[in-house]
Amino acid sequence: MSFFSELRWRMVGVLGKLVLWVWAKSARMKVLGVENYQEIRKQGKPVIFLVWHGRIFIVPFFFRRRGIMPLISPSKDGEVATRIMSGWGYRILRGSSSHALIRVWNKMKRELQSGGELIIVPDGPRGPNREMKLGALKLAQETGAILVPFTFSTSRKKFLKSWDNFLIFHPLSKIVAMYGEHFTVDPDLKDDELEKERHKIERFMLHLDEKADKFFN
Repeated sequence: MSFFSELRWRMVGVLGKLVLWVWAKSARMKVLGVENYQEIRKQGKPVIFLVWHGRIFIVPFFFRRRGIMPLISPSKDGEVATRIMSGWGYRILRGSSSHALIRVWNKMKRELQSGGELIIVPDGPRGPNREMKLGALKLAQETGAILVPFTFSTSRKKFLKSWDNFLIFHPLSKIVAMYGEHFTVDPDLKDDELEKERHKIERFMLHLDEKADKFFN
């Protein structure tokens, strides 16, 4: 990466972080469902947060300073996310669920086997929108990690005209952040059974979005 390219990306990170910080601090946030997650962590169990690509706007701010490892794609969108999240206490891992990279997979496994936490975007990096891939389930199956869906919505919604219907919030708005019920994946599930589990979690995540979107109605 050239000097000017690096400088440009650094500016993107600084400005993006500043905008997100100011907007999030100006909002009134309500967090629901955290008790279930806290009980899981008290037991020392590893966690994989599942967040749709279109609902990640609040994620860098919300999960900061917790030492979580987000899996971020090597795309330009991923570079933006990396620059914004850098310096906020994340242990960033670049890769993609669509790239069968042994190094990335093994690093995620080690993180979970040591009791850590991951953030995975199950419809990323290119969609289809809100269609869950199997990667997170297989990772949970191999490590015993708990899957915890997460989403947010806002009183003043703005959906971008992008493949993921990316949701942003406005300054001074109200925000609801929701932890969903947790899911475990039986290590003995066969492929057809794993597909049924994938579909069940996908439906739950869609319902969680709907619940969050209706919160301020």
